[in-house]
Amino acid sequence: MRELTPPLVDLVLVGGGHAHVQVIRRFAMRPLSGVRLTVIAREANTPYSGMLPGYIAGDYGKDEIHIDLSRLCAFAQARFIHAEASAIDTSTRQVKLFERPSVRYDYLSINTGGEPRVPKDLSRRAIRVKPLSTFLPAWERILAETAGSSGVRLGIIGGGPGTVELAIAISERYGEQFQIEIISASDNLLAKSSKRCQSTIENRLIGRTRTRLNFEVDSNTDNGSEVQVSSVSGDQLAYDYILSVTDVMPSDRFDTGDLAVDEAGFIRVNRFLQSISHAEVFGAGDVVELDNQPRPKSGVYSVRAGPYLAHNLAAAILAKRLRPFRAQQHALALLRTSPNSALAVRKHYLGHGRYWGLLKRVIDKRFMRKFNDPEPMEEDEYQYPPSLQSNAPERMRCGGCGAKLGADLLTQVLRRLDVKIDERNPVNIGDDAAVVDYLTSTIATSCDGFRTMISDPWVFGKITANHAINDLYAMGATPKTALALATVPIMAQDLMEEDLFQMSSGALVVFNDAGVQLVGGHSAEGLELSLAFTVSGVVGNRYLTKSGLEPQEILICTKPLGTGVILAGLAQSLVGSDTRSRAIQIMTQSNAPAADIFLEHGSKACTDVTGFGFLGHLSEMLRASEVTAKLDISKFRFLPGAAEAVDRQIQSSLYVNNVQSLQDWVVEGEMTQSKYVDLLIDPQTSGGLLAGVPADQADDCLAYLIRAGYDQAFICGSVFGPQEQNLIY
Repeated sequence: MRELTPPLVDLVLVGGGHAHVQVIRRFAMRPLSGVRLTVIAREANTPYSGMLPGYIAGDYGKDEIHIDLSRLCAFAQARFIHAEASAIDTSTRQVKLFERPSVRYDYLSINTGGEPRVPKDLSRRAIRVKPLSTFLPAWERILAETAGSSGVRLGIIGGGPGTVELAIAISERYGEQFQIEIISASDNLLAKSSKRCQSTIENRLIGRTRTRLNFEVDSNTDNGSEVQVSSVSGDQLAYDYILSVTDVMPSDRFDTGDLAVDEAGFIRVNRFLQSISHAEVFGAGDVVELDNQPRPKSGVYSVRAGPYLAHNLAAAILAKRLRPFRAQQHALALLRTSPNSALAVRKHYLGHGRYWGLLKRVIDKRFMRKFNDPEPMEEDEYQYPPSLQSNAPERMRCGGCGAKLGADLLTQVLRRLDVKIDERNPVNIGDDAAVVDYLTSTIATSCDGFRTMISDPWVFGKITANHAINDLYAMGATPKTALALATVPIMAQDLMEEDLFQMSSGALVVFNDAGVQLVGGHSAEGLELSLAFTVSGVVGNRYLTKSGLEPQEILICTKPLGTGVILAGLAQSLVGSDTRSRAIQIMTQSNAPAADIFLEHGSKACTDVTGFGFLGHLSEMLRASEVTAKLDISKFRFLPGAAEAVDRQIQSSLYVNNVQSLQDWVVEGEMTQSKYVDLLIDPQTSGGLLAGVPADQADDCLAYLIRAGYDQAFICGSVFGPQEQNLIY
């Protein structure tokens, strides 16, 4: 059971390294009352370094070596902020981020990793193997550029375990495509290991690679056709590409502020993994240096530190006793030497063969399984007497447009209100915005908003602002002002202020870009984070309505469908990071250019596709225009992961109500009996514009939309006279 206790403390994790994923899992399995967990990470999918050689060799697929941070955070009910940290300000307890506002913390943990010391000058031909998130796409680019080639000169700088594992994996999978040379500053590979270890590795490398020893790299120069590597003594080597697997250094993109660091720049932590200068700051992995416990920078120590870091963060918040982390002087290292074999090293040597290869596979897969396939948590259930259970709402309710009231419920309320129509207003209730004639000018006004559907309040603010002004764009109006209504859940005062700031900052980014002035608003306490805006704008001589569709027009939609089912999947930790990122990209895309393009191509009817789904909003247009339509479902575009979510029987809260819109349609054909019909009624949050365009303008209009950035815009059907039937085929 999850205890519903207002948060009082912000615990922020910067980085998604091997230690932090264990902290997140610990807080998922044993939530700490009063603590809000926030994870800030540059990558939504964090790779596990122990499986990199296996991935390069083809033992594993990309998904198998990555931990999906956004899903793991959803499982832990933690906030996930997909951003890169730029600095720590300990005086204000703020984590500064690139291109967005800072995030406050009460307690902070850092697990961001490091970068190889060389090459000093990064280029497309000189690549650091860490961080893996930047190396993997660079490696894929190299493979694409060298496909079909042989003898590509590949230098690998380093001489430790990671270097030899990578060299073996590349040679094993790609053979003669690469001519590999290991460049080491030492007089032996695995210089700190026993002679027996060195001999075993040398035997595995015979015939696969060449080795250049006692060559201490000083710099490299990429001249466009090759990269030249220079040593401290002035010697030079030339390669087509170089990979660096040397000892790591702190990233120069992350300023640790006045945290105590060693001479190399690593954050100094004590045996409790706690900063020696700031008791509220902790850290683990390559970014830290353990005082009085000097150890190599290795993922092994980050993995081993994870449980201690999780315990000590909780203990520090609760003012309990911390547990000391004693890093082993000689940790077990398993080096992959073939698909079935590994070299086991601890201090000097343990063995080599199939047993160790099997053990490495078991350990690696078990570690990944804990994070990518977490055990489901017991959820709170509504407690009602049996006689009342039939009216109980679903426990899992959607945010965004999936949380809106259904069209039938809204219609019933408006009918009961008996709202009078003012003849001075060209457009009244029922369209996307009301158009009001004030004699001297004509304005369009609307209001929209919802409770949060995503854990990042800054992104939520951007989505909500875009969604609200879409109503005006759908009318062909130019938005000018906005009033806000914000609800913040009851928490500690600092946390409430932070949420309101983050949410408002995100909205302001959108309003500033759109030329909209935020002129005021109201804030209140509530059960959960929510945001709404009343927006007003001016209307020119031409404006768009739902009632302007004409026979023979072509229907065009500017954005793919599927945000509703994806947001429902996010709420249940069933949707991955890539799907989440693409949905956010679509929801934060402005519809302003699209509205202008539709007007320029003769459109008279338009709406934005939101809570009632594509079919619900189109049906409104067809009824208002007294026409019908035929839709070709094969022409529709859907967000990646949306169809798979439907296959998993994920549904938004508004799905059952939206199904009613199918009563207006005849459905024919094999494809229409599948999951795609469900996506036509899926409630959209900050969806695209749907407009009718004269047939002779449709292709040109679509081309303009694509050039304006709506790369998934699509023609989906045609308008017919009232004597026809609405058809999906």
